[in-house]
Amino acid sequence: RDSPRPMIGTYDFCAHYEWTFAWLEAAGGEQLLQEYWTNAIGEDSQRHAAELIQGQGFEGMMKYWGHTLAEESPEKAYHMTQSPSVVRCDMHDCPSKGFLIKNNLQQYRDYCDHCIAWIRPVVERAGFRVDHEHNHQGQCWWEFREQENPSPASETGEVSGHHDVRHLPHWPQKEHDRFPEKSHAKTSQ
Repeated sequence: RDSPRPMIGTYDFCAHYEWTFAWLEAAGGEQLLQEYWTNAIGEDSQRHAAELIQGQGFEGMMKYWGHTLAEESPEKAYHMTQSPSVVRCDMHDCPSKGFLIKNNLQQYRDYCDHCIAWIRPVVERAGFRVDHEHNHQGQCWWEFREQENPSPASETGEVSGHHDVRHLPHWPQKEHDRFPEKSHAKTSQ
């Protein structure tokens, strides 16, 4: 225990993680995959995120994602914005999805779905709601508000100004998944 244990590299992890999603779905269907995202990720491996968000609200979100994204995205491929009523994250170049795209790795049909699948239950238990959209190309946005806040998702640039990922020239040209309009539980094909 004196020396650090060997760990799998971040990018190797993304490929194995994505493969695991496809394997779980093939082995037990969409329900097993959803249970994995909720239990193994949201309630187990991301307990620290849940504790920060539950205990500190918006500040906890900023601490968690600020640290996590800085670790994963040292080139600042994202932008975080906080106001009294919303926390917003604009991901311009997701390192995980980007790695999969650059290396032509796709086992599961929508790698990005795992994020909303574990994040939504965590923030909802803490008294928040989330609006999210991703384009399957490593770009997405997230907005977190208190559940009592009736405000809809922001218009382009309204919260994060020129950092808004929706300003990217290719943003409207890609296929998108939008939440909460779409359930993250998809039917098996």
